Amino acid sequence: MNSGEWAGRSLGTRVVGYDDRDAILYALAVGARADDLDLVFEDRLRVLPSFGLTLAQWAPDVLAEAGAYGDAAVHGSQTLEVHGPLPRSGEITLNARVGDVWDKGTASVFEVIVECAQFTAMWSLFAPGTGGFGGERGPARATAADRGSGTIGAVPTFPTQAALYRLTGDRHHIHIDPEASARIGQPIPILQGLCTLAAATLVMARDRGAHPADLTSLHGRFSGPVVPGDVLELESWPDGAFELRRHGAQVISDAKAVFA
Repeated sequence: MNSGEWAGRSLGTRVVGYDDRDAILYALAVGARADDLDLVFEDRLRVLPSFGLTLAQWAPDVLAEAGAYGDAAVHGSQTLEVHGPLPRSGEITLNARVGDVWDKGTASVFEVIVECAQFTAMWSLFAPGTGGFGGERGPARATAADRGSGTIGAVPTFPTQAALYRLTGDRHHIHIDPEASARIGQPIPILQGLCTLAAATLVMARDRGAHPADLTSLHGRFSGPVVPGDVLELESWPDGAFELRRHGAQVISDAKAVFA
């Protein structure tokens, strides 16, 4: 079947359970500090909304296992719209489907949408070698607004971060095995994009006097690799738009985090 025939297909429903240890592990993996007691102490715990993305990671994996795309596919961008708080522990019911599939000529872009009572998330996956099926190209990337200079900050990462984040569910070998990462041109295993994106929201919240668990909307495009231990430059604007850069090169672009 061609890539366009995947559009609109159900990827199934799953009931996913977790406990407070999973939520705390996630918070630590994305950069929560030991004194962030309402992120790392069960008696005060507020669950980070982006933790939901780890609970829904099975959906793009199902599409890959069904043969829609191969190992060359990359995570292009991510959105998260928060409808309500995640409980400290329990079970949530997740419904997944393929959204639009855009024809980029030599590649396709698959949208994977996961919905539940607490959030709606969408993965955008760029799959080389799957295009040319005669579908629509999809919306053009918006021209970057001339915002002027934003506020400059820093998002620190730590050397064991990718290894720790793997325990939340993303066990792709490029994040732990130098031989695997070398095959994609990275001599050092790289940090998971969703980990980098979530780490930025912690800093964004602190800079704005907001609580990171009050995140209501998140979007980011993955533009380049991050090596665990990097300190990333964060440039942000009052409306929540931000960019992350490593040695001057964008690693997350077209990004925005909004807090209640």
